[in-house]
Amino acid sequence: MFKSILIVCTGNICRSPVGERALAALCPQLTVTSAGIGALVGRGVDSDAASIARAHGVNVEGHVARQITPEILAEHDLVLVMGPEHRQYIGANTPHASGKTMFFDRWERNEGIADPFRQSIEFHRLIYNEIDIAARSWAKQLS
Repeated sequence: MFKSILIVCTGNICRSPVGERALAALCPQLTVTSAGIGALVGRGVDSDAASIARAHGVNVEGHVARQITPEILAEHDLVLVMGPEHRQYIGANTPHASGKTMFFDRWERNEGIADPFRQSIEFHRLIYNEIDIAARSWAKQLS
């Protein structure tokens, strides 16, 4: 049984923190955290991503972006990535974590969720909806 889940994107300021908080709210029995492969270390959630998350009742306050490390990967039972480049990065840099790495949208398209950073607010809304659907699907699988 999974006890801790790491959600990974690029900057750790849009997709992964929103996915982290959405999944954590649905699965309070789990430890859910996030990190980025090219994290904007120390930054909070992107303002557009944060406003859309808040509008849907997802609290992203207090998030601080962090860079993924082998130690962080080792601390988690399951790693959910937002895109193929994240899976490739983990495979190349921490191959022993590859076996526990899956797409966040595994139960829908199983292709990854696009990066909304510096895109339109409409695109952020679309990506939020994909993250929400994926989080609900994971919550169902993990229950």
